[in-house]
Amino acid sequence: MAAALLATITALPVPAFASEISELPEKLQEKVVQAQQACSDFEDGQFSLEWGAVTRVDLDGDLRSDWVLNEMFFTCSSAVSLYCGTGGCMSHFLVGDEFASLLNRGWDVVDLGPNRVLLTDVHGSQCGGIDPTPCVTASMWDKETAQWRSTTAEWE
Repeated sequence: MAAALLATITALPVPAFASEISELPEKLQEKVVQAQQACSDFEDGQFSLEWGAVTRVDLDGDLRSDWVLNEMFFTCSSAVSLYCGTGGCMSHFLVGDEFASLLNRGWDVVDLGPNRVLLTDVHGSQCGGIDPTPCVTASMWDKETAQWRSTTAEWE
């Protein structure tokens, strides 16, 4: 019972707030510093990392929390849409030492059989459509090769 509860707790995305950027893993710190600089360069804007920008969630099914940095929660006082556009916002996923980014409009992690699956709502152009065309990707972490794997469905 306790193991099942622990697995459930580590599986759920949990917003985290790093009081100092220096508390984040180095690869995520770099993205925050770049975002700060972009904001400062645009009419001397003031950058803010809002609640929800940092999420801890098990992405690979090892029952340990990985890191996600969501630019959706970056704000700049001088530019409302500096970090996001019609395609969504960048999310940066850190599993162990492996770092990957994906433009999306939202994401979640679900269990499918024994696997953890990252679902992302992406721009309709990735499904052969245009902006309002609904489109979702599903990716799984391949532990052996340390990379995300996904495919395009071949419907008949």
